[in-house]
Formats: sequence, structure tokens, C-alpha cells
Amino acid sequence: MEWIIIIAIIAFLAWRLMPSKGVKSMSTDELKGILKDKSKQFIDVRTPAEYKGRHINEFKNIPLNLLKSKLDKLDKNKETVVICQSGMRSSQAATILKKSGFTDVINVRGGMSTWRG
Repeated sequence: MEWIIIIAIIAFLAWRLMPSKGVKSMSTDELKGILKDKSKQFIDVRTPAEYKGRHINEFKNIPLNLLKSKLDKLDKNKETVVICQSGMRSSQAATILKKSGFTDVINVRGGMSTWRG
């Protein structure tokens, strides 16, 4: 009986970690190549304190807990690149954006913890 519970927990966690349908992902190395592209919008969903401590200049800070209330300030038709510390919150943010009608959403795998810039 215990193994059924363990399998269920593992399956749930794997399901939660999978990217939302239609959300692309990129590495931080790939991100370096597109940072100067003005046709894209860049969103950092970490807390203001995390953002203040270290951030990428092209990214606008919109904490995950405020994202839904700030959607009207973003362009749904622009490619939207989302980052956080590890990729977990940005994955959640990407799902929110896709469900809100954003057409092209990219999650940065590994987040700021893998950024070498």
C-alpha cells in the first residue's frame, strides 16, 4: 500500500514540473542571444528583494503573486520570456500567461541560479 502512495506522489510531482502545453523553454545561454531583441518582453517573477539582489537589466520585475493583477500592463502578442530563481515559479507564471491568452511564452530553464552574465 505504501508504494502506491509513493508512486502517486512521484507522479503528481512529475506532472507539476512538466511545462504547460504550448510553453517553450530555453537555457540561460540561449537567453543571452535574445536579450537585445526589443520585440520581446522579459519578466522576472521573483520577489522584489531577490530582484534587487541580482537581476538581468532587460527583465521587468513582476512578482508571481502579482502577475494576474498586472496582465493588462503586458502585450499578449509579444513573445514573453519568464525567469525566476530556479525555473519553478517562472513555469507557474508561464502557465498563467498561456491561460490568459498570451500567444508565445518561453520559460528560462534553471533561472537565475544558472545565469552567468
